[in-house]
Amino acid sequence: MRVTDLVATAISNTFRSKLRTTLTVLAIFVGAFTLTLTTAVGAGVSDYVDTQVGSLGAADVFIVTPKADAAPADSGPVEYDPATSGVAAGGFGGPPGAGPTTALTDTDLATIAGTTGIEAVDPIRALSPDYVVNGDGTKYELTINPASAVTTSDLTTGAQLDQGASELQIILPDSYVSPLGFSSDSAAVGSTVQIGITDVLGERQTVSATVVGVSLESILASGAGANAALTTELATVQSAGIDTGAARYAGATARFDTALSADAVSALQTTLADDGYTASTIADQLGTVQTVINGIVGVLNAFAVIALVAAAFGIINTLLMSVQERTREIGLMKAMGMGGGKVYLLFSLEAIVIGFLGSALGAGVAVGVGSILSNVLSTGLLADLPGLNILLFEPMSIALIILLVMAIAFLSGTLPAQRAAKANPIESLRYE
Repeated sequence: MRVTDLVATAISNTFRSKLRTTLTVLAIFVGAFTLTLTTAVGAGVSDYVDTQVGSLGAADVFIVTPKADAAPADSGPVEYDPATSGVAAGGFGGPPGAGPTTALTDTDLATIAGTTGIEAVDPIRALSPDYVVNGDGTKYELTINPASAVTTSDLTTGAQLDQGASELQIILPDSYVSPLGFSSDSAAVGSTVQIGITDVLGERQTVSATVVGVSLESILASGAGANAALTTELATVQSAGIDTGAARYAGATARFDTALSADAVSALQTTLADDGYTASTIADQLGTVQTVINGIVGVLNAFAVIALVAAAFGIINTLLMSVQERTREIGLMKAMGMGGGKVYLLFSLEAIVIGFLGSALGAGVAVGVGSILSNVLSTGLLADLPGLNILLFEPMSIALIILLVMAIAFLSGTLPAQRAAKANPIESLRYE
């Protein structure tokens, strides 16, 4: 019997007992359906995180802040000291119980810049604009992304900020376009908006800036983007020209050599930590979130595997009963010259067919249901996260799931197939 004949016979035999086969296929369907969905969730979240990090263009940047002095465990609140606590000491405050968080000074910037492996350092200024308005329209609260100098905005239209330009430039989040009275994203580009900011004397000041682009909001780069000229102008207006002594910054962005290996980057972070600074990359900041999500996906995958294990026992049961019911048929095939290897292959193919049917149906339905669910979520609960496709179905992943399930089915059919292959033709023909 040729291989093509074996395949055709296996497919035909699979549907001899339609109810039993259907129930087994449904068990596989549940496992494949769940595994496909959970794999898509993991792929969707990972793709979103990678896109967010990639769109920022900041893979070679540390966000450097002063290392907070941790309070002793169970020591209670830290006593206020005008000389060392919070903003009074040139700091920006810190979380309760974490001790004072001091600011960076020009000396700190020089120390960071002098660290081997660091190529450039830019201060992050603490800016607190009040609002943005277009002409005589409605005023809306505004925040400035403090890392604008090193990030690349995910633009819908327009151009990136020119950090070397003397023109005061701003990139607006797309959610501001319609409220500010612009008919479209492109209509906003080239216009001038006014930014209101209160100086240290309590006086309201305004600064005009040119909109050079419109961006999608990101979990890593919230707020408007401002070039160096606008940031400097806002900082000058906010301080009202008052000399408060040494310059103080909430943090700094430090570019490192892109040729450094992962181990070298970690060593560089350790060096900065020894100098009293905390340095983290964008990927570091997302690491915890990614770990939690991977853990959840892993648990869901475990349930899918449990379902597939249960389905495997169903395949074993189905084929064992099939071998018993077809004992005389097996004896006849062997008496007519079919070898044990081909008998083994025949029953193995039946197991593979059952595995393919269940996995293909499960994956197919998962793709259909998941695509609809993803579209609903992207316009509903996840509307504030543009670009997030919570269920991302990758053809290669789906193919691997189907092959995995077929492999499980093949292994499950090994015992029944061996029993059929070892059957004695004479005894099988006598079987009633």
